[in-house]
Amino acid sequence: MAPLRRSLGNMIARGVVTAVNSATKMQTLQIRLMADESKSDVEHFEPYGYTSNPKPGAEEVALFPDGDRSHGFVIVVADRRYRLQGLLSGEMAIHDDQGQKVHLTRTGIVIDGANKPLVIQNVPTATVKASTKVRMETPLLEVTGDIKDKCDSTGKTMAGMRSTYNGHSHNETQTVTNQPNQQM
Repeated sequence: MAPLRRSLGNMIARGVVTAVNSATKMQTLQIRLMADESKSDVEHFEPYGYTSNPKPGAEEVALFPDGDRSHGFVIVVADRRYRLQGLLSGEMAIHDDQGQKVHLTRTGIVIDGANKPLVIQNVPTATVKASTKVRMETPLLEVTGDIKDKCDSTGKTMAGMRSTYNGHSHNETQTVTNQPNQQM
């Protein structure tokens, strides 16, 4: 009976991550279990579409089939040092140790870049659909291409308006004025 009890007791182990190898197809961890038992190259099963590189000191839960400690795998890694607190029932978030997060709140989605750049890349088009307005609070808005208003109807581009303005003149009494001396 004692071997069975020992085998069952060895099936689940809680420990601490001490190192990570994220360069392999299946991430592997070095973990320290209870009583300073260390294991290397323990596979870390991550949910499809999600991956992370846990920091040393994160906590893990490992399973060892049949209680055999020679080949286990980690099913979850958590890090209470950086866990977001105070989420309401039904809310969820992804986050890191630097304060960057995407928080699905009860009232909307909040993206916090922790004062780091946000880049959306490698997309042929991007569409923001807002029923009322889009507001940007920034001291400077830069656009490398042209800006077009009312694009689904007869809208004009900023470059087109600039060209019209720069080339326009006025009929005055018996003469035509010069084009503007300050270009737009």
